[in-house]
Amino acid sequence: MTSTTLQATELDVVSRIADRAFAQMVAMIHIANNRKTKQPGDPKVGGHPAACASCYHVLGVLHLMVREPADYVACKPHASPIDHAYHHLMRVMRDNRIGGDKSYLSDADAEEAMNWLRQMADGTVEGDAQWNVFQSYHAKTDPDNFHFLPSGTVGIPPVNSIFLALAYRYAKDHGFEVPEGAHFWSLIGDSEFREGSLFEAMPDAAERQLGNVTWIIDYNRQNLDGTRTPNEVGLARKDCDRIEGTALSNGWNVIHLRHGRYREEVFAQPGGESLRALFERDLTDYEYQRLLFLGDGGAVRARLEAGAPEAAGLLAQMNDQDLLRLLSDLGGHDLVYIHQALSEARASVDSPTMIIAHTIKGLGLESMADPANHSSLPSKKEVEAILERNGLSMERPFEHFGPGEESDFLAKRGEQYRQGMADHEALIERNRAKLAADLERTGELPGTLGLDLSLFPMVHTQQMWGQIAAKLIRIGTHGEGGRPIGGAAAEEKPLTADEERWSVAADYMLTMSPDVGTSTQIAPTMNARLYGPDQKLEDFGARHPELIASHESYSRHLRFEIAEANVMSAAGSFGMLGYYLGAPLMPFMTVYDFFIKRALDQLYYNLYWGSEFVVLGTPSGVTLSPEGAQHSWKSDIQIPNLITWEPFFAQELDWITCDAVKRQLTRDNAGRSGVLIRGVTRSIPQKQFLELARTQGRFKQALNGQKLKPAGSDWSEGTDESTVAALDDGVILAELRREVLGGAYRLIDYSDYAGYEPGDNVVQLFAMGSLATEAIEASKQLLDLGIYADVIVVSSPELLCGILAHNDEYAHLKGALGLTGDLHAVPSSVRAEAELVSLAARRVPIVSVHDGEPGLLDNLGSVLGVKQVALATRVFSKCGRPDQVFQWQSIDAQSVIDACGQALAETALEDLKVPAALLEALAGRQAAAPRRNWRELWPER
Repeated sequence: MTSTTLQATELDVVSRIADRAFAQMVAMIHIANNRKTKQPGDPKVGGHPAACASCYHVLGVLHLMVREPADYVACKPHASPIDHAYHHLMRVMRDNRIGGDKSYLSDADAEEAMNWLRQMADGTVEGDAQWNVFQSYHAKTDPDNFHFLPSGTVGIPPVNSIFLALAYRYAKDHGFEVPEGAHFWSLIGDSEFREGSLFEAMPDAAERQLGNVTWIIDYNRQNLDGTRTPNEVGLARKDCDRIEGTALSNGWNVIHLRHGRYREEVFAQPGGESLRALFERDLTDYEYQRLLFLGDGGAVRARLEAGAPEAAGLLAQMNDQDLLRLLSDLGGHDLVYIHQALSEARASVDSPTMIIAHTIKGLGLESMADPANHSSLPSKKEVEAILERNGLSMERPFEHFGPGEESDFLAKRGEQYRQGMADHEALIERNRAKLAADLERTGELPGTLGLDLSLFPMVHTQQMWGQIAAKLIRIGTHGEGGRPIGGAAAEEKPLTADEERWSVAADYMLTMSPDVGTSTQIAPTMNARLYGPDQKLEDFGARHPELIASHESYSRHLRFEIAEANVMSAAGSFGMLGYYLGAPLMPFMTVYDFFIKRALDQLYYNLYWGSEFVVLGTPSGVTLSPEGAQHSWKSDIQIPNLITWEPFFAQELDWITCDAVKRQLTRDNAGRSGVLIRGVTRSIPQKQFLELARTQGRFKQALNGQKLKPAGSDWSEGTDESTVAALDDGVILAELRREVLGGAYRLIDYSDYAGYEPGDNVVQLFAMGSLATEAIEASKQLLDLGIYADVIVVSSPELLCGILAHNDEYAHLKGALGLTGDLHAVPSSVRAEAELVSLAARRVPIVSVHDGEPGLLDNLGSVLGVKQVALATRVFSKCGRPDQVFQWQSIDAQSVIDACGQALAETALEDLKVPAALLEALAGRQAAAPRRNWRELWPER
């Protein structure tokens, strides 16, 4: 069905099928907008039939003749109903309910499903148990979602199709089983083609020689708000010519579908070439749309005669209907030319193709070419007429063809799809089975990469990411040739036993970055390991990283220019291969954290799509103080399916990375397949991790009820903690790892120290990332003031107080960390009332400090129901040392100290009424006097 020659009978059959799909699209939208269940005040449903009408011939040829089941389609959002109609007629809809068996819908069930465009799939639609529904735009939950990219946003899915094609090629070059001949199609609106994301990605498709990528521009000269802006004066050419020039200058093939066969017949007659010139050059898009809208043969004749006097004789032979036919005969509606163009695009080898298909918005509707037709809906009378014209009725608008040429054609095409879908899903299972067998052979993945941190006594998390990436790439490419990690002179080391256990997982890993690889510590993974079309060039010598690309299996890094959006889309596309191929490649994207904002749209799309990837946002925040104000702001990013991490110590980063890899390979990442890790370039002493942990009572071998005091202190109470042996470091690290991966861990905990009185002198100090240094220092100084500031280091705000925490009712915050909003009585302000006694009572307040927007942590107090003072970045930053910038932002140690005092002083006093007898029973127990009264510093307000 992909030959370039169409038989007349086949052409007629496809034309009739396309017309029926058009009618069913119209009915689908009409039903969605006229449901009896609509409530007063409900927003419009919409459906955009005019936008579907302009592309229904292009999509008809694509779905019915050219597209193969292994292909992928990214279609403009407003075309989804016409796509559904074609898939319905081919009988390729499946039960796509959660937990459904993916069986094909019966004709009756499929017809029923077509009634539910833009309906909530809650099982209670108008009293019926209806689950197979269609979202507003293409979605993974649609019954016909097979190899269709979600399209709820414009300008992004076509870019993902480019990088999905690249991911397929990468997977094949690295030994994974990939279907042969897959093509990646995108239908793009002409207004959509003003989206900057498309322009950023176009050079990549050509530079990477992706000949299996085709973009089709639905050039109907209209947008959401009317006819496209006339640009012939400013640009000195039509917008279609601008689009063509853009594609050509970026290395794309271009196929221009301007005219249909009838026009070409007219142009071939004497004087016809002047008409061609008029249509292609002199007749502006605005004029053309106006003539279409008027539908007046006389007006068309006058304009053509004035613009092409050489064709006067030819025009005299044509009546008004001929002229209107000539006016509307566009290549984007000619099935023969569309088929030729799509087939030619499919045959391209090394260059992507752009097809500019001239179409008419609203073709076949009364609103044809109406500047206001984008959201207009046909009347019931018009819908009935369209259905009747195609042998259908309002009572059963989604009926299939009866026996005949159309049903035979559709049956053959539908079976081809079903077989191709079955073959592809069998391939997925083979890839998954191979991965499972490989993991079984190598054994369970270790929880750590075993980095020798003694070599890094003072290190930052960005540098540690470089070490992790280098080790994973070294393991994954072991024995595959190429330059050894460490440079040309290095020798390839044999793998250790633990590294052998990582060998399978490491083989799925790759890195990518937007021109910031060497500056973010991953130069070793890039050196002679860039993936791309083979480039036979001389290198610069051993002293410089070799950044020439190849398709060799040891190439594991994708280098991009400065285009963060492209890299984010690439990460999302590569991260979908677990879903699409059963080969869960693990893309690690390194990017300056503050530039993630440039790719937020793409990040959101990736997460909605369900992609599996890791973004290393490093460096991040105002901790990168020398870069100044514009390189500072860390956004509060909370999106479903995203887990965010901000490790403080290098060991945390190791654990977090290993956990992310393991979860992806074992498909244990539901709700958190997107991973964002934020790092910094500020080094800290790594020995503090265990040194501070060992001072906690819970990590002592045996307290036997005794209270502790700080090592070397002159406190009158408590046992010097340094004299009480700590547990084995391995035991401590195992518990800390559990807490780190849960979202937060206690780094300083005074709960077993003498004088620790919750409700009086205790504050819970939450710190995240680099600002833990300030919290540690503040806690030390506060202890001298009589305040016990426990330091809880937040490793993941998502797990502690974000969406993932909400989903499990903040189990880690309230359970593992043991934090509550309980009232604690304090020995002051006792008042007797009859037989009751009122006591002053306080909850333990919270102070949080982090390098980023307040929203990252400022809900901790509300979750627990306690007072919180949140220190965060609230002003634009400046250049300077970290301590200077922290002070400027009021997130330094002194600010933390002041906030703790403020929180304690402002904690609301509440009366706790207890029976006097209870107090008498407790009278024999007297609290020890505090070493120092902190209220002298922060009097109650």
